[in-house]
Amino acid sequence: MSKIAVVPGSFDPLTNGHLDIIKRAARVFGDVRVAVMNNSSKNSLFTVEERMALIVEVTSVIPNVKVESSSGLLVDYAKSVGASAIVRGLRAVSDFEYEMQITSMNRFLDESIETFFIMTNNQYSFLSSSIVKEVAKYGGEISGLVPMQVEEALKKKYQTR
Repeated sequence: MSKIAVVPGSFDPLTNGHLDIIKRAARVFGDVRVAVMNNSSKNSLFTVEERMALIVEVTSVIPNVKVESSSGLLVDYAKSVGASAIVRGLRAVSDFEYEMQITSMNRFLDESIETFFIMTNNQYSFLSSSIVKEVAKYGGEISGLVPMQVEEALKKKYQTR
């Protein structure tokens, strides 16, 4: 039986940093579920369905990755798919402080689910979805920061606004 890991996030949009974490998790775990979290407190550019479709397209070459969505607690989603692990990416010390709080709460809610942190590759340490959206909004160069499909979707999204 292969271990199931969840890679959660809003992925609005998916960046190459996110993709790097997903690929690396897929090399370690037999079954990786990318959980597109629907956070109602965030004002998202892409709908959950659009984000999922982009991630499915980009990760289609990774056979052990499935893309799903959830709007509830992450640990509840993880339990529902039989996951024993949550995988999170870390860019900087500031990420660690935030992630430690979330991990502590998740552990309080269900101590059987472990959290694993993967340090981002240095080339993506500055990268966030917010920064990508800001640069794309003003027509800046984002190739190399996001997969080609995401770049095209961002350009299309900002042309219609």
